[in-house]
Amino acid sequence: MTDQTYHVPVLLDASIEALSLGDGGGDWMDATFGGGGHSRVILSKLSEDGRLFGFDQDPDAVSNSIDDPRFTLVESNFRYAKQFLSIHGVKELSGMLADLGVSSHQFDTADRGFSLRMEGPLDMRMNHSLGRSASELIKESTWEELMVVLRMYGEVNRPDKLARTIKAASDISPINTTNDLIKAINTHAPGGRENKFYAQVFQALRIEVNDELGALRDLLEQATQLIKPGGRLAIISYHSLEDRLVKHFMRSGNFEDKVEKDIKGQTLAPFKQVVRKAIVATPEEVADNPRARSARLRVAERTTYTPLAC
Repeated sequence: MTDQTYHVPVLLDASIEALSLGDGGGDWMDATFGGGGHSRVILSKLSEDGRLFGFDQDPDAVSNSIDDPRFTLVESNFRYAKQFLSIHGVKELSGMLADLGVSSHQFDTADRGFSLRMEGPLDMRMNHSLGRSASELIKESTWEELMVVLRMYGEVNRPDKLARTIKAASDISPINTTNDLIKAINTHAPGGRENKFYAQVFQALRIEVNDELGALRDLLEQATQLIKPGGRLAIISYHSLEDRLVKHFMRSGNFEDKVEKDIKGQTLAPFKQVVRKAIVATPEEVADNPRARSARLRVAERTTYTPLAC
């Protein structure tokens, strides 16, 4: 399987430029290896003494591993980056890239449960061997717990009514497949915008199942400890919940976006934004790869400031 078959890398040129690879030395991290599209280009620009560490918790990504002595694939969630990089003797990173999107392979593999187009088990786990599936989440949650998930991560209208509907349907018959879920909630789908509505529900369950926002928070906080002053942090996100966390952290060093300043009025934060507005895909890239339409790339550079908590 080629990386293009597994996943077409989004904002490839912009994200590589954002890393500012310089002479290609030092240690680098691709937090979301996937098909290896970004990693292969990074490696092509590294010097002989440069190293790249790719992280991916999806066992399917192992088949895309790169045969290069400068490359190491770590089969783990990126939230454990500091622990695994330490094992490999990494003291500091020159830069880190993360593409937070679900890969084309994951969307296009029916038994992963991510797709609206193909019926499959309602799983949604990035790693089948970890945690509970979306089907188990629905079965084991109260309607109140489901309501919180749908409101926070799906941003749907009337999450209370929707959660009650899902639980009522699951009490009659288990919701085990993607089609089971769609049938259970189709009366709530607004006319002409059904697919968007279903996508919001699927997104909410997927985020909860994989604790995606919690993992992102962990990664950003570790980036402060791992990236050396002058090093780059480049994050590609696909929905407002992710993008808001990234934007706030890059701007202020915290998720509440509380900006601290010294007595001279200068911002005290571990990163400074390289570009104020998110970089988006060109019309040409969107035409070639529709999944790039919602992508937002934010870039920051590590400052010399280190919060006391680090």
